[in-house]
Amino acid sequence: MTAGLKLGAVVLTMGDRPGDLRALLESVARQKGDPIEVVVVGNGAPVTGVGDFPDVRTVELPENLGIPGGRNVGIEAFGPGGSEVDALLFLDDDGLLPNSDTAELVREALTADPRLGIISFRIADPETGLTQRRHVPRLRASDPMRSSRVTTFLGGANAVRTRLLAEVGALPGEFFYAHEETDLAWRALDAGWMIDYRSDMVLFHPRTPPSRHAVYHRMVARNRVWLARRNLPAPLVPLYLGVWVLLTLARRPSAPALRAWLGGFTEGWRKPCGPRRPMKWRTVWRLTRLGRPPVI
Repeated sequence: MTAGLKLGAVVLTMGDRPGDLRALLESVARQKGDPIEVVVVGNGAPVTGVGDFPDVRTVELPENLGIPGGRNVGIEAFGPGGSEVDALLFLDDDGLLPNSDTAELVREALTADPRLGIISFRIADPETGLTQRRHVPRLRASDPMRSSRVTTFLGGANAVRTRLLAEVGALPGEFFYAHEETDLAWRALDAGWMIDYRSDMVLFHPRTPPSRHAVYHRMVARNRVWLARRNLPAPLVPLYLGVWVLLTLARRPSAPALRAWLGGFTEGWRKPCGPRRPMKWRTVWRLTRLGRPPVI
């Protein structure tokens, strides 16, 4: 059993899945090792389903701040930048940790590698145990059982070292939904941190398409532009966005989806995206060596 690293967990909820939330909290409580402190953030909604967990803290926000904004509130509930704990687990409220050793694996990994800042868990369907290709955060995603160094991570199934958050900042709240993880990942990599995808750290999550969100196509496009404007060296911005325009058209979206996507793409250029801090060229090379150059 690994001692020393104190873990917290941030769970974001809209208050509409109390049964799922209870099951998730039970799976967190079953983790081996020291207890994990949990904060549940009601994102513009009351928190329900936590009555059986007296140690779970709740924060109810009067309005929906979006996924990154809500998670940032959860971070601050653990002190400035999450400073009361060594690492935070970010878990979807309809997820479940099927194994009781996940927290111990997180502690072991972070203890063994001081430059490991983010761990992306493997998301698996609770009925089949299978992992969708889109849930493997690398281009070579055919084998989800292969752990590796990666360049981004999955938002509702991960662990982040709070020292990393103190150094590079939290999630970009203005994104509201989509690509906020890659923004944080790029900033972390630029600061010298590492990101691992671990197939043995599993979160069960029902199989759902991302397009279920009404704002999906608009925000995916807008935030893709913001991601490039905020983080990429100037010569790579048009290249990165040009590749994504071509990929989007190649996927032949429906007419309404394409209109929403084009509206978001335009909005990404017209609206402020937050501070611009272009990554170093050595970070571009590092991303390339890790298998995902920042042009795709």
